[in-house]
Amino acid sequence: MADDIQYLKGVGPKKAALFGGLDIATVSDLLHYYPRAYQDRRPGAPVSELKKIESVCILATVINTQILPTRYLSIFKAFLQDDKQQIYEAVWFKPRSFRYDPFAVLKRDFKPGAKLWVVGRREDKNSFTSRKINVDEYYPADLPSAKIHVNGFIPLYSLTQGLNNKFFRECVAAAVEKYLAKEPEILPQTLLAKRKLLNIKQALYGVHFPSSLRELEAARRRMVYEEFLLMTMAWQIKQKQGKEISKDYTYQIKRTLLTPFKNNLGFNFTRAQTHVINEIFADLQKPKPMTRLLQGDVGSGKTVVALSAMLLAVENGWQAAFMAPTEILASQHFLTMQKYLKDLGIKAELLTSKTTPAQKAKILEKLAAGKIDILTGTHSLIEDAVKFKNLKLIVIDEQHRFGVKQRAKLRAKAKYIDMLSMTATPIPRTFALAFYGDLDVSTIDELPPGRKPVKTVQADETAAIKMVEAEIAKGRQAYIVYPLIDESDKLALKAATAEFEKLQKLLPHLKIAMIHGAMKAAEKQKVMDDFAAGKIDILAATPVIEVGIDIKNASIIVIQNAERFGMASLHQLRGRVGRGEHESCCVLVAPQQSAISAERIRTICATCDGFKIGEKDLEIRGPGEILGTRQSGELDFKTGDLIKDKEVLTWAVEDRGFLLNDDPQLSKPENQPFKQRLMELYQKQWHLIDLG
Repeated sequence: MADDIQYLKGVGPKKAALFGGLDIATVSDLLHYYPRAYQDRRPGAPVSELKKIESVCILATVINTQILPTRYLSIFKAFLQDDKQQIYEAVWFKPRSFRYDPFAVLKRDFKPGAKLWVVGRREDKNSFTSRKINVDEYYPADLPSAKIHVNGFIPLYSLTQGLNNKFFRECVAAAVEKYLAKEPEILPQTLLAKRKLLNIKQALYGVHFPSSLRELEAARRRMVYEEFLLMTMAWQIKQKQGKEISKDYTYQIKRTLLTPFKNNLGFNFTRAQTHVINEIFADLQKPKPMTRLLQGDVGSGKTVVALSAMLLAVENGWQAAFMAPTEILASQHFLTMQKYLKDLGIKAELLTSKTTPAQKAKILEKLAAGKIDILTGTHSLIEDAVKFKNLKLIVIDEQHRFGVKQRAKLRAKAKYIDMLSMTATPIPRTFALAFYGDLDVSTIDELPPGRKPVKTVQADETAAIKMVEAEIAKGRQAYIVYPLIDESDKLALKAATAEFEKLQKLLPHLKIAMIHGAMKAAEKQKVMDDFAAGKIDILAATPVIEVGIDIKNASIIVIQNAERFGMASLHQLRGRVGRGEHESCCVLVAPQQSAISAERIRTICATCDGFKIGEKDLEIRGPGEILGTRQSGELDFKTGDLIKDKEVLTWAVEDRGFLLNDDPQLSKPENQPFKQRLMELYQKQWHLIDLG
């Protein structure tokens, strides 16, 4: 329906402009603008989920009224009696005026004996027996339109200034009455029957004006299913289009770099690493561009797997790029690569915002001339000035921390490109299928030999320092991690620079050093070399040590202000210990916990399993954050919740396959409305729906 919203009864051009602020241009847009919440306005209804907004709704008779003037305000009170003979005191406040009567309308409507519906908030929100009500809405009992505002499950909408819920509900009711019958059904009847779903007219009515919780849930399930099916279908089609591309280059396994690299590692690949490397190499040798997701827990060895793939590219005369989300991570990966690529003759460079203009100019010149084999960096890699001569492979670390547009921009650096995405936050299979279609997923499901689970506990600062001293007395070493480099009055967090001085005074008998992201690379390397050589007892640090640090004698890590770290970062930092033969411990000092941070910390203390942590992280932060689609707006569902509605998502994934197998072009008459809606929603965005 393309009926302009301004022609709906009661709207007009001025109000239509306000609706436009909600992206409502047509009546159909209004029907698909769903409530944010519902109030249970049944008189005497028990407290339920819908009563999170502490409201009261009564059908009552006016007994008496009273006006109380104060210096600045006038107060109007109406004493009401419901059918159970309970007395309520309804209250309104108005600025005092000597020029007009602010309560003229209330005096007219609340005459003794009048019967009205009254909706409001209890004055004492902590008491369900409070009889004082601050009134929000009221309606004469015999008013026909009152039924959409009272005596049921009443919708509340997210609105803009100039619109209120009473008016908005009346507009929705008018749209339902006049236009709902015209709303087209886009889902095929076979799927509606298969999943026992309401048709579109039943669902829209039930979403806006449900007669029961059961009807509301059935209506919502239908709309969630429609959203999920459209979204998963769009991603599947984009994936299929990607598979139809053939690259004009290939790879041969020459082992001129791979063999010496493997010999230089000083350890053997795990069974899982070997399996994953074989999967990636097989992909790279296929005629279609590789789109593979590599997931593995902290410390499972994803970096050396990625490095193996990049070396295969370099062996074949191609360039490779490695993009990490932060300068710290990019720098640490670069240091790790330098360590493993030593004496192989590989030309590698690091490009971040801290690269000086002179250094950057040299790097860009060499890159364009093909004199750099592997370029590691941050978002700096996607700048227009960064031009490769023969880029063929990109690796994206912690892919969820980049937006879809950013990843697409990196892919656009070459006509055809192979892409390997990496994550330490494993994506449940349902989500992988939904968002990546038949994307190839490799999983490193084992840790290197000798890695032991790290015991994780909460403690106050005093106890944490005592635990550190006890470990050092055994000949071990310790990390103490702080969120920031310098003091922050706004967040009142401990900072490494200030705490470093305190630690030196507190523990003068111990050798303590500091490392942070603002230090020059040579300075950081000197500190890490000394720590590795056992010349330092305690390393005070910012999250610069999150990855790439492998000190087997370090057996304890204390994380200050742990409530300020995300779960993935806490898990990464914990992975800095437990790398040798010694029992290791992670101590979380978290003095200012919110409900969410407390839940994160409980999870970290309860398990070392990265998959379980990933699932909890998904639940807390939401899939848009984890899957890297929040920045693109791809997961801004009107009704669906990918965690709560996991079963419906599974249906959508299954039925997507059924539809495409039966009708690959969605050309059958019964699929045409669905295809049309799909095109309207996603066609302009398909070039951005990234597969990594």
